Amino acid sequence: MQTQTGAPARGDTAAPEGFLGSLLGGVRWGVDRMLSVGYGLVYDYIYEQFGPYQQLQAEVLELVTASVPAATLKRDVHVLDIGCGPGNFTFVVAEAGFNVIGLESYAALVELAREKRRAKRLANLAFRHGDLADGAGIREASFDEVVSIHSLYVHPQPETLLKEAYRILKPGGHAIFVNHTRQVAQWSTFNEIKRRDGIKPALSSLLWLVPNSIFEAARRRIGPHYWDETRFATNLRAAGFTVLQARRTFINGASLLMWARKDD
Repeated sequence: MQTQTGAPARGDTAAPEGFLGSLLGGVRWGVDRMLSVGYGLVYDYIYEQFGPYQQLQAEVLELVTASVPAATLKRDVHVLDIGCGPGNFTFVVAEAGFNVIGLESYAALVELAREKRRAKRLANLAFRHGDLADGAGIREASFDEVVSIHSLYVHPQPETLLKEAYRILKPGGHAIFVNHTRQVAQWSTFNEIKRRDGIKPALSSLLWLVPNSIFEAARRRIGPHYWDETRFATNLRAAGFTVLQARRTFINGASLLMWARKDD
């Protein structure tokens, strides 16, 4: 059936389009869930075995601790871990004594994190499903500190995420953001490490490079948003932050760690 203008009648196409849309949406959900679960399980193993993660963990935790005002107890400091994934670093902050919430937009990763939290029985730790760029139901000035490790570069709206992080921080609160400056999960990184440090560290790097290369190739294409120091600092200042420190970190200094504050 055609309309008088010659276009297909709406009633004839709505049902097939709705069915195909639902089918494609279901397939996409299934693929995303499979990738999320696979990523979470692999990441759990890598996190404990990979030296650069341990170094980055120590760096970030040091700054989280340094951000605590004098005479303030850790248990009274509320920290939000943005894009927490399966929660590995979130557990580190909670086990250090802080009151922590991990926020993640992939529901499958939230489920994995909650399962681990139940096993560890940490009363000062919780996980929530949501995207901070959409507000995630978080009130203004709710947290003393925010942390985001390698989540900005794959977010569809990283600048909005920074503005929301500023909004939910208390005046005087601190933020720690870590973001890739370039693609890391590639063979040139292996060759760089081999040339500089030798074959053993290069082979060790494959523990992270190989699975991340697979996930980078398979994930939904968003970004990537690689920022150098100038652009990173500019985006932070545009969101309202005062930049306190910038340093290179992670594999071959491929990531930037930015320590910032929300002034009173």
